[in-house]
Order: sequence, then structure tokens, then C-alpha cells
Amino acid sequence: MTEIQFWQWGLVITSSLVLFFLSPLAKNTIQFFKAVQRKKTPNTFMLMGSLVISWIFAKSITNAANLGLDYGIVGGVAYAAYYLSFAVAGIVIYRMRLHGKYISIHHFLTSKFGKGAVAVFSILIAIRLFNEVWSNTMVIGSYFGDMGSGPYYWSILVFTGLTLAYVLKGGMSSSIFTDVLQMGLFGILLLVILGAIFTSEDQFTPTQALKSGVWSFDMGLNLFFAAVLQSFSYPFHDPVLTDRGFLSNPRITLKSFLWASVVGGICIVLFSIIGIYAQAQGMQGQAAVEVGKAFGVVLLLVINFIMITSAASTLDSTFSSFSKLLAIDLNLGDSLKFGRWSMVAIAVLGTIPVFLDAEILSATTISGTMVIGLTPVFLFWRDSVPKISFHLSVFCGILFGFLLIFSWFPESLIFTTGKYADLLWINFWGILSCIVLYFIPKWIRI
Repeated sequence: MTEIQFWQWGLVITSSLVLFFLSPLAKNTIQFFKAVQRKKTPNTFMLMGSLVISWIFAKSITNAANLGLDYGIVGGVAYAAYYLSFAVAGIVIYRMRLHGKYISIHHFLTSKFGKGAVAVFSILIAIRLFNEVWSNTMVIGSYFGDMGSGPYYWSILVFTGLTLAYVLKGGMSSSIFTDVLQMGLFGILLLVILGAIFTSEDQFTPTQALKSGVWSFDMGLNLFFAAVLQSFSYPFHDPVLTDRGFLSNPRITLKSFLWASVVGGICIVLFSIIGIYAQAQGMQGQAAVEVGKAFGVVLLLVINFIMITSAASTLDSTFSSFSKLLAIDLNLGDSLKFGRWSMVAIAVLGTIPVFLDAEILSATTISGTMVIGLTPVFLFWRDSVPKISFHLSVFCGILFGFLLIFSWFPESLIFTTGKYADLLWINFWGILSCIVLYFIPKWIRI
């Protein structure tokens, strides 16, 4: 075991044990599924912090740094555009609660589109949660050893087990409480990393970071506009996000989501500066890892710890959301025992893919494009349409997702060049098609 691995194990075990002992113990289902403590729901700050850190997961900050390396500040801003999702979801959920009196996404879908729609939607979000487990733990494993090595597998198993332990204790209460601590820690660690970069001997300045990149479609704007388009559907297939939209009163919830949109976006742009610095120094590969190595053991450990913190927050939120999905949303067993066993089940099932071939993993991924069919379902939630509208739109979105995966989309309909051009235009035409298909049954009926 190397010195770095020794300290990494220490960080994982110590931080997890601290969170376990600090986490509140849920004694009833209200505390476990609704995060109500001492008859109080989460306040604006707690909810905002939980939202942000749940979405700044290990994979996303790795992507942010790599996009900074590839496209400069344009890459960071492009990826931060996904955080518009919070504002969209916050406004829609606020209006659904205020004007529709809905108490959950499943309540809305059942009332408007029936059990068939709920079944399709539940399968989509269950796959999403299943993917969240292995996609985050694999990032953690990569910091302990090469894929397929003993340290790689053991770190994933230990990390998953320790995270499961503290969230079993309090469910959603544990998830929200630890998210706030993890968000604070993330902020401190991010400032340490940026401080090291801007005070280095390389004389890298904030002005240099802001002027990096080219504002053109083939240098990042394809991804920016694709992210904006996906923000109108992407948040609604993520129960980690939407569950938090029904915990506190509507006004607090709306403020939390709007602040989360701003704070989350800023955090992503700031983290992309690591990649921008790597670009300025002519580095190649994984930006965060290369910058960590360049600055020595201490900063590499800080970067590793920020990955551990962000992955743990996403993982505990995934466990609590999956538990709520089965117990409350699908009404399979509203009890503490069922809720906790549900968490164990998703932890085990979500870890199995780690031991499988990478191509199998990519085949099980529900991409952002595959859920663009949810765009009209939630943006036009007040419009009266037949039940078939939901299915036409959702399956149209899934079809466009497959067109992207297998590169079957006609190039004549792609009007920009460069990487992510296909992503942008498939989403554009796909969303347009979904909206038309959503309303066709209504027009026919009229």
C-alpha cells in the first residue's frame, strides 16, 4: 500500500464513521422518509445545500474539470448549464403544489395519466438510481487502483458499505443532515484547491481562466445549448432532486431550488478551473488527477477527498430516494423495516455492475436524451390531454435516445459542427417531436 492509498483509506473510513455518529436516528416513518426532525421540515439553507451537493457528484466534477481542460471556461459554463434544472424543477413543482395540490410526482402522474404512466416512469427512475450507485463508486475505485485490481474493488465495497451504514440510521433525515456537512466541506476543499492553483509559481490568474476558451459551437457551445434543452426534462427523472421538492413548504422549496441553481452552477464553473489550469500547463488525461499529482501528495489527497465527499452525498441520497420510491410512491410497504431493506437491496444490486464489463454498463444507462419525452408532461402539466399523450411523448424521447447512441440520426438535420453537435440537434428535434406528439391526441379529440 502506497502512502497516498493509506491516507485515502483513512479519509474514507474516518469521514464515514464521523457521519455515522452524527447522523440522526429515525424512530418513525415521517423522520425516515420525510426528513422531519423535532416536527420541523428542512429550512431553505439545508434544502439548498442538500440539492447542490447531491448533484455535484464524483462523476460530474470529474467531467467539469475535463471540460475545462478541453474547452477552457466555455466547457465549465456549458456543463454548469445543467444546473438550470433546479430552477425549472423548482418553479414547476411550486406551481404543481400550489395550484394542483399534488403531494408528489407520482401523485400527479397517477391523477392525470393513470397507473400505466406511473409504471413506465418508475422503471425509468429506478434505472437512474441503479446507475447512480455504480457510476459514482467506480470513480472512487479509480483513485485506489486500476480497474479490476484488488484495491479498486475493495475500496468500492468498503465505501458503499460505510455510506449505507449511516443512511440506514436515519433515511432521508440522515441524507439531508449529512448533505449540509458535506456541502460545507466541499466548499472549503474547493477553496483550498483554487488557492493552491492561483498562488502557484506558474502565475496562473483568474483573468487568465476567464479569458480561456473560444465561444463557438465546436468549442463548447453545442454542449451548452444541449444542456439548456435537457434542463426542461432532466430534473424530473431524478428522484434525488424531485423528492426534495415536497419536503418543506412550497415557498421555502422554491427559494431553495432557485438558490441551488445559482450556487450549483458557480461550483461547477469553479471546479472547471482545475481543468483550465491543466490546459494552460499543457497537461493531458484526467485533469483533476494530473493537477493533483503536479502539486504533490497533499493537494492530491484534497482532490481525492472532494471526490469522496461528493460521491458519498449522491450515494446516500440515492439510497434514501430508492427506499421512498418503493415504500411511499409505489406503496409497497410504509415501514422503517421495509425502507431499510430497500436501501440494502439497491446497494447490492447497484454494486454488482462494478464487476461486469464496461460495455454492459453503458448499455444500461438512461441518458439525458432518453428522457426528453418528459418535457411536455411537466412543462404543460395543467393542459388537459388524453392518457396516451404521456406514452407517445416518453417513448418518442426514448427513440431519439437510441438514435443518438447508435448514430442513426441524419446528418442533414445537424446544423453545427464539432463535438456534441449531434447531441444538441437530436435533443432539439427530439423535444420538438415529443411536444407535437403530446398534443396530437388532444387536437384529434377536439
